[in-house]
Amino acid sequence: MADLKLTDIAKSYGDVQILGGIDLTIASGEFIVFVGPSGCGKSTLLRMIAGLERITGGTLEIDGQRMNDIPPSQRGIAMVFQSYALYPHMTVRDNMAFALKIAGQSKDQIRQATDRAASMLQLTPYLDRLPKALSGGQRQRVAIGRAIVRDPKVYLFDEPLSNLDAALRVATRIEIAQLKASMPDRTMIYVTHDQTEAMTLADRIVVLAGGGIAQTGAPLELYARPVNEFVAQFIGSPAMNLLPGRVAQVGEMTTVTLDGGGRAQVAIPTRAGDEGIEVNVGVRPEDMRETDGEALFQGRVDLTEALGEVTLLYFGTNQDVVPVIAKLPGIHPGRTGKTVRLTADPAALHLFHKGNSLLYRDGADLPPYRPHSNAPSGSMGGAHGAGAIPSGDAAPDDRIDEGLIKPEGPAR
Repeated sequence: MADLKLTDIAKSYGDVQILGGIDLTIASGEFIVFVGPSGCGKSTLLRMIAGLERITGGTLEIDGQRMNDIPPSQRGIAMVFQSYALYPHMTVRDNMAFALKIAGQSKDQIRQATDRAASMLQLTPYLDRLPKALSGGQRQRVAIGRAIVRDPKVYLFDEPLSNLDAALRVATRIEIAQLKASMPDRTMIYVTHDQTEAMTLADRIVVLAGGGIAQTGAPLELYARPVNEFVAQFIGSPAMNLLPGRVAQVGEMTTVTLDGGGRAQVAIPTRAGDEGIEVNVGVRPEDMRETDGEALFQGRVDLTEALGEVTLLYFGTNQDVVPVIAKLPGIHPGRTGKTVRLTADPAALHLFHKGNSLLYRDGADLPPYRPHSNAPSGSMGGAHGAGAIPSGDAAPDDRIDEGLIKPEGPAR
């Protein structure tokens, strides 16, 4: 069991700062997933926790002990890398046992540890095989087993599934979830760029962007209550649509006149003085539905993608703007080239001003997130959800202006 605390962690290479102001507390037994775009510092942060990268500024603590200058071998951690890094001339058993041999453990201790790990990972029939006789998924399980035999306090995973094909990725993701369930007191930190992995594995997701933390929270909390446009468009696939407009009427229910000609009723409160401000109305593709009444959005379908379970409609693909996408359940043939009117439930809409959600204005804390019955399924976590206000003292708008968070889409 291990608690981790990162306080004002920073990383620089010369005069170039890669990460800064990282404040994060990880409780014992949590499964934390770092996500973010390429180059945001996910793996760098993981390697600093492991001791493979020097911490430029701030403090890393494990179980209350400062770890900045402690060698990796003494931190009580084990790391699973993107590449399997198996010794090709050693059997599965010998690969898993190698670190224990170096540590001077007895043959009985080593056999017990390797047998236990092999049983957990369903590798017992393959203990005498060489890596070349294993599939990609089996090799990755051996790499995980090599970490398990050390019985660490903290497991670190650096994009362990990225080298696998789609089918193996799904199977191995399930195995990692089952592994965590079998070791509930072990802390795991997992780096990925795959949203499905993050949403299905994590107790909490940490979204990294622009050298800092954009938002931290339970998977469904980030999906339903993103703090800014960047998180809103990063979490969820296809990405959230942003429809520009102006606030026409304030109150508990906000009315927005959209630039495209429609009107939106948004269940996010605004106040006197907000009339006329430029905003983006956020609507997820899966929340849009066809209507014969007043439309939130109306357009000509440029392209359809029929996936069986759902049909994706694309609007504005031939224009110099980000296309609008609708994700309708079921099969909808013959829509290409036709005009479609779409609406969405006011409670499903989001409202952004200067890149930030008006739900979080003035830094106000929100009540704990409670998923509705129609909330998206798939998260196995959420028990350790935390507040979603970004860390640091700067107000949300200041973070945008200072470039710490770089929203995508037509920021208003």
